[in-house]
Amino acid sequence: NGQRSEDDLTHKLVDIIRINQRFMENREAGAPQLIIEDLWELLQYHVTTFMDNEISGTPPARHRSGRPLKTLSQRLKGKEGRFRGSLSGKRVNFSARTVISPDPTLSLNEVGVPERVAVEMTQTMIINESNIEHVRLYVANGPAIHPGANYVTREDGRRLKITEKNCKELAERIEIGWTVNRHLIDGDIVLFNRQPSLHRMSIMAHEVVVMPYKTFRLNTVVCPPYNADFDGDEMNLHALQNEEARAEARVLMRVQEQILSPRFGENIIGAIQDHITGTYLLTHENPSFNETQALDLLRTTSIDELPPADFVGDDGIEKWYGRTIFSELLPVQLDLEFSSSVGDTVVIQSGQLVGGTIDEKAIGAFGGVIVDTIFKEFGSNRARIFINEVSGLAMRAIMHFGFSIGIDDESIPKTAQGQINEAILDAHQKVADLIQSYDDGDLETLPGRNELETLELLIMGVLGETRNVAGTIAEENFPDINPAVIMAQSGARGSLLNLTQMAAAVGQQAVRGERINRGYEDRTLSHFSRNDLTAPARGFVENSYTTGLTPTEFFFHAMGGREGLVDTAVRTSKSGYLQRRLINALSELEVQYDGTIRDSNNRIVQFEFGEDGLSPTLVSHNSDFSINVSEIAQRVLDPETTSPQSEGVGFSVRSDGPTRLSEHEDSQKGGN
Repeated sequence: NGQRSEDDLTHKLVDIIRINQRFMENREAGAPQLIIEDLWELLQYHVTTFMDNEISGTPPARHRSGRPLKTLSQRLKGKEGRFRGSLSGKRVNFSARTVISPDPTLSLNEVGVPERVAVEMTQTMIINESNIEHVRLYVANGPAIHPGANYVTREDGRRLKITEKNCKELAERIEIGWTVNRHLIDGDIVLFNRQPSLHRMSIMAHEVVVMPYKTFRLNTVVCPPYNADFDGDEMNLHALQNEEARAEARVLMRVQEQILSPRFGENIIGAIQDHITGTYLLTHENPSFNETQALDLLRTTSIDELPPADFVGDDGIEKWYGRTIFSELLPVQLDLEFSSSVGDTVVIQSGQLVGGTIDEKAIGAFGGVIVDTIFKEFGSNRARIFINEVSGLAMRAIMHFGFSIGIDDESIPKTAQGQINEAILDAHQKVADLIQSYDDGDLETLPGRNELETLELLIMGVLGETRNVAGTIAEENFPDINPAVIMAQSGARGSLLNLTQMAAAVGQQAVRGERINRGYEDRTLSHFSRNDLTAPARGFVENSYTTGLTPTEFFFHAMGGREGLVDTAVRTSKSGYLQRRLINALSELEVQYDGTIRDSNNRIVQFEFGEDGLSPTLVSHNSDFSINVSEIAQRVLDPETTSPQSEGVGFSVRSDGPTRLSEHEDSQKGGN
């Protein structure tokens, strides 16, 4: 529309030139000293705001619209500035972002990529004698048909766009030495990331599986390291553009190499939620299954033959126990003994689960003993196979038994409700007695507290105990087959406190660790009399979520909940800034080839990494489960040295086994 649109710096430079011109003209014309000084100061102001428009005490230079100008300093500093926004971190090509959704049929190493993304995202491929015929097929398919190609680059650097019209011709013209940008295909390695990237496992390498529809699919077991859920989370995918990057990603960054977390030395990838419930149902009471059921449970695993039956039923049908079926997934040489979350002792002898319940303590993310031990004694490949197969078995098990939760699962008998009501009435009486003794001045103060503080502490103690009593009464009336009890006991989700609040009483609401005491003058709400210290007036919720809260209880509950939300938001920003400062302070520290830790000036900070030189992921997490290194070495060496291929060399070269670097390639060969 003919309007001029100038950059903010142009704006300031025009001001500087204009005032400089006026200053020169006035000085040459012999203008009064006062005017000269005013112009001098104005010129100084324009030069200052050209450099930095956010100096305190100086009004910022503004655009005609009233917006403060963004000058040199503002361009450089801060998160959106030149350094942090354009140099340290920037938007990149060859990346995709979309919503994530779960797919338990994928391996934990894989990621489901929408076909639409696979067609647009490309991977650079250098044409050589061994792949030229393959590449001709990609180029001949063109940009629209998957798997195709979008561009070819000649040796002189000229890039040719492939179109539906020229794709057949280009397919014939391509030569060795050219590069082609082909579509993503099954088995390609890509980087997958969820923000905020708080630790190493927030960005891992996955293998592509091209799929229909528009979301990235990932196995549920990789949710903990990404801290991902499926309520609308989005994730980023980066295609790698040269062989060196792809090799590094496969060897160093694949999900199976990140099963152990360097933060606490145990597995961060393992069974979660329904997986744990499934294995609990399969092993806790050790149910039995007929042949069809047993094979159905194992259908997603690589096991296609059942072990000998455990017993023959009265009807003459062979039966297998749940623990026997679970044992099929374990390595034959595994021996373990530990306590489960449920409290029984899990015993594994020579890869057979002899007794105990498989729950969170055994196979869970964040320290499942079996997953941790398999990784450390049998390697990442075996751990990956175990986690994939356990999740598949658990899904079949939970589908076999059926598992759901409803309102009726939180209801308790009238007799139990009567006992809870009595306990609450008793608590009200105790609180009334404490308030009376406070009013009479008979309350014995606690050390370091005044009378009111003592009263508050004693009342909170009484009300806390009341909720515990109510919870105990409710728990006694729930059978072991109650789904909420199963989830809490096995460690799949939730706790008995959640069940208490659903079924018995929600309990005291707190703000800053105290009973609710602020609101109107001398009272919390207008529904209560002034200076009322009783339980209901100070945020005690005697109803359960099942029976429903009264309006005043609901309001107090919202106050307690709001504090949690605010606290979370504040904590997130504080920890984010703290992490940024720590990373910047420690970024130059590096482990050198002599084992020392040095900074960029070559000064020694530590003589040995962590003072002991041990990797936090490879040491045993617990003295009860020490890693027998000599036994592992012997197990590896025995088949190597006795192999007919070795001919006394000491190590054989495996040529036909799985590469362990590509699940896609291995599955084509029929390996694991």
